[in-house]
Amino acid sequence: LEDESLRDNFVITYELLDEMIDHGYPQITETKILQEYIKTEARKLADKPKKNQKDKITDVVVPTAVSNVVSWRPEGIKHPKNEIFLDVIERLNILVSANGNVLRSEILGRIRMRSFLSGMPELKLGLNDKVLFEMQGRTTKSKLIELEDIKFHQCVRLNKFDNERHISFIPPDGEFELMTYRLDTHVKPLIWVECIVENFTRTKIEYLVKARTQFKSKSIANNVEVIVPVPQDVDSPVFKSNVGNVKYVPDTNSMVWCIKQFPGRKEFLMRAQFGFPSVSADEREKYSRVPIQ
Repeated sequence: LEDESLRDNFVITYELLDEMIDHGYPQITETKILQEYIKTEARKLADKPKKNQKDKITDVVVPTAVSNVVSWRPEGIKHPKNEIFLDVIERLNILVSANGNVLRSEILGRIRMRSFLSGMPELKLGLNDKVLFEMQGRTTKSKLIELEDIKFHQCVRLNKFDNERHISFIPPDGEFELMTYRLDTHVKPLIWVECIVENFTRTKIEYLVKARTQFKSKSIANNVEVIVPVPQDVDSPVFKSNVGNVKYVPDTNSMVWCIKQFPGRKEFLMRAQFGFPSVSADEREKYSRVPIQ
């Protein structure tokens, strides 16, 4: 997005803001609903022309979804087969000290859904929520979770969640993000990585990198990348590993060890050697390792 493109499409931008916001409050944010409102085609920049593109202005019929309580889903949706898909995507952030202690850990998660349902279905989603079990006075042997920083899609009935801790909603048609959350919990690294500098002289530096999985042997981690920082101005990289492949990335001053499949309860080794073309002793003393990723 460039300022020139914004100026060329000032009318569309103004129309979008006018339809999305009423009295300073966002009202309509669903792309499919806005597309029914805005019929004017956008202008592309001169260096990216589009064939047979002409500005069109047609009569706008107010979408029925706008006048409904459920503004994010139009009426009359029909699919030959009712299907819905749910993906839970979690990212684990861990800060580990040099002696191997976990200083901080958190899980950032989001739930994405793809809905292909006919009509106006109302769905309910239950979580293994600690607050829910406390409200109901129930006990369980399974591990409970305590969600923090929860953000829901506008389709979720917030009063239902506050009172019953159930996620009740009428989903938009197609793909959308239902919610995001954070778990502040102590977890151990799924893959333990140890980097040892074996030889650091005036002319070369040698590394021994160990990677060990700490999950069940039946599970497999796919497309694992271990990023190890190296000093600036190194050359002549030589790598040796019993699995995967290693490459030197000079732009980020690091070497990347790529493992396509990493089974559980396994440990792999990788050795690396770099040469120094012109590094003085003073520059070597300034070298400090940054965190491994």
